[in-house]
Parts: sequence; C-alpha cells; structure tokens
Amino acid sequence: MIKGHGDDIYEHGTLRCNFSSNIPSLIDTSELCNYLSKHLDVINHYPEPSAQSLEERIADEYHISPKEVLVTSGATDAIYLIAQSLRHEQTFAVKRPTFSEYADACRMFGYEEAPKGGAVRWLCNPNNPTGEVRSIDTMKVLSRRHHWLVIDQSYKDSTYCQMLAPKEAIEMRNVIQIHSMTKRFGIPGLRLGYITAPASVIERLRENHRPWAVNALAIEAGLWLLSHKNPYEQIAKEDLMNETFILAKRLKSIFGIHVYPTKTNFMLCSIRQGSAAELKEYLLKNHQFLIRDASNFEGLKACHFRIATQDPDYNDELVKAIYTFTRQKNG
Repeated sequence: MIKGHGDDIYEHGTLRCNFSSNIPSLIDTSELCNYLSKHLDVINHYPEPSAQSLEERIADEYHISPKEVLVTSGATDAIYLIAQSLRHEQTFAVKRPTFSEYADACRMFGYEEAPKGGAVRWLCNPNNPTGEVRSIDTMKVLSRRHHWLVIDQSYKDSTYCQMLAPKEAIEMRNVIQIHSMTKRFGIPGLRLGYITAPASVIERLRENHRPWAVNALAIEAGLWLLSHKNPYEQIAKEDLMNETFILAKRLKSIFGIHVYPTKTNFMLCSIRQGSAAELKEYLLKNHQFLIRDASNFEGLKACHFRIATQDPDYNDELVKAIYTFTRQKNG
C-alpha cells in the first residue's frame, strides 16, 4: 500500500497540527539538523555498502555481535527483505488490524495466507493502529507455534511495557526483530531501521540485501543519534503518556466516539455518525488538523480513525472540534 498511510502532509499543504503520525511532533531534531548541516560532504562519496559502522554501534548498545545486526533503509525495507529471504516457507499469518505491509510483502513474494498456522508469523508490537502490546510470554508462545516469528518493534519507545530484548530474542533462534530509528528518533524522512536476529539469519538476509541500501547521510545521523540522549526522554515519556490518558478520556466523553484501549501515545477510535474520511476533511478544512483515516486497514471500517497525542493545547482544540463535528452529525 503505497498511498493511504498516515503523515500524508504532502497532499494537504500547510497544517497547524499533525495528529496522523504516531511520531510525537514534540521531538526536537534541531541539534541533529545542525550536526548534519556541517557534515553534508558525506553525500559526495558512496556510503558503506552495508552500514557496518552503524551495525557495530547498534551491536554495542544491545551487547550482541555485529553479525546479528543488519541496518536497513527504514522498517518497511526490513519487512520486504525478510519476506523475500523467507519466501521458501510459503505461508504466513498475521492478526488484523495491523500494518498492511506485512501481508503486502508476503503476497509480493508468493506466500499464501494461513491464519491458523502460517510458517512465518508477523506481529507488530506495540501494534499499529490499536496501541495494543503483547507480553514477552506471548512472544515465547508464538515462537513455539511457528517456524519463524517476525516482531516489528518499531513503536517500542512509545510504551512503558517491557519489550523482548534483542539478546533474548536471538537466543530463541527463530525470532527476527525489526527496529525503527525513524520512530525512535523522529526522523521519518531519513528512512533508517535495522534487524536483529541470529547470525545465520542475518547472513541469509544479506544475500538479498542490495549494496548501498542506506544512504550516507542516514548512516551519519544514526551514529550521531546513538551517541546522544533519546528524544523520547527529552519530551518526558511520562508526560506524554499522561497526556494520552487525558486525551483518550476526553474523547470517550463525546457521544458517538469510541476509543479503543491503548498502551502507547496513539489510539484507534471510531465514529458512530459519519465516516472517518468526513471527519478528516472537516478537521483539515476548518482547523488545519490532520488525522489518520484508518478505514484502509484490513479488518477496519469507514468509521475508524487513528490519532496520536500532541501538545496539550492542540489536543484540547482537537477534542472540541470533534465534539462540534459529532453534534452536527447527530443533529
């Protein structure tokens, strides 16, 4: 699915606030931008063929071997690479609603879906768009039920829940983890992610990984970011999650709005009267706010939308705007 994701601001012009992206807009990337502006000369040369320096730095962070890390051009690049490399398994399973690219990637490489017992099980944890988080015990159970368990942990920094550590996952032998520096550091335009897995699996993935897949500026950014404080700590995760609780509670109080439970800074909602597309258009036209029309997630309907917590003042304005829209729809 090339079109239809969140953060599609390129189609909507000037915005006052972007609620459609799960990446907190409060993350300050000014120091990174300043650093990169002084190192633009890296674009004058080819990058490392396999981003080895960044793989070594990531391995140090998790106390694993560089042979157990593969840097990719974002998490989506990792998804398609894994699907291609495991295509001999032939069947996959995924629980919906979730990120569409798992199924899209598997279909591209000829898999058949087998919901009750696919050889390759894909799991987004925390899950997009619901914000649900599965326990580590659940990961262990799933790893025993399938030949391969692929866990996309792109949103691990947006929850307080304990995540399966790369070292522990590698020891399970059939678990492949996807990580997103895009989400972790708020740099979606740079496209930077990585895979952690047993060395034998990483070696198989490298056979299908094109050289120079990650550009030099992204590698430079990754090395700098891993040497500095996590932006989620800068914006105080506790404050963000508390604000999420407040926002969810206020939305629930609006007649005709249902808010699904979440353990992240984003939440799935539904509207009783009207559609998510109508609400999105209303918010764009009247407030220059952008939300995620979630109706194109398999398993969801025209009434579903997703929002992510932003600045408290904007959150307050969003609640009032949605309230006004529902009043108009309900007469």
